[in-house]
Amino acid sequence: MEDSFKTIGKGGEGFYSEKRSKFLAFSHHVETEAQVKEIISSYKKKYYDARHVCYSYIIGVEGVGDGVSFRMNDDGEPSSTAGKPIYGQLVKAELTDTLIVVVRYYGGVNLGTSGLIVAYREAALDCINNSEIEERIIEEKIEFSFAYPMMNDVMKVVKDLQPRIVEQQFDNTCTITLAIRKSEAERLKDRLEQLAFK
Repeated sequence: MEDSFKTIGKGGEGFYSEKRSKFLAFSHHVETEAQVKEIISSYKKKYYDARHVCYSYIIGVEGVGDGVSFRMNDDGEPSSTAGKPIYGQLVKAELTDTLIVVVRYYGGVNLGTSGLIVAYREAALDCINNSEIEERIIEEKIEFSFAYPMMNDVMKVVKDLQPRIVEQQFDNTCTITLAIRKSEAERLKDRLEQLAFK
């Protein structure tokens, strides 16, 4: 089972020019659509004199949480000539939680649909090649409640399987929230459940 994914760590920049049109590409790590909106509006302000600010993003991992959401935006370019080729590069590089924005300065010569597709695709590719790509693991959170006398047993499981402790409350009844690599989650649940029957 896949329990890791690739995303942009440090964003990068890409560039492509064709018949005096300039295509500036930028990559960002994003986790919410609100972040995407904020970044897009900052590019529209910064490059207010550009003809088009096109983008594509993919957020989420298959089968985790709410699943995957993605969007392609041509920002006034002919349909599927900008957002789609950018999206294609994200898919090819197997990236998620990633946004690529391509800002176009029009050079006065029409590139035609195939020219635009190549330009947006190449700008996005150059941008990905100049970005830092990180592999991150998909974690599952497990909450476990237990009586205080079981503390040592629980901590032994934590020491053996090395989950990340998200939060813990120790009282008469203790609660611990652990995050562990998805592929190890069942093993951790089993070990904790066995403690309950000791």
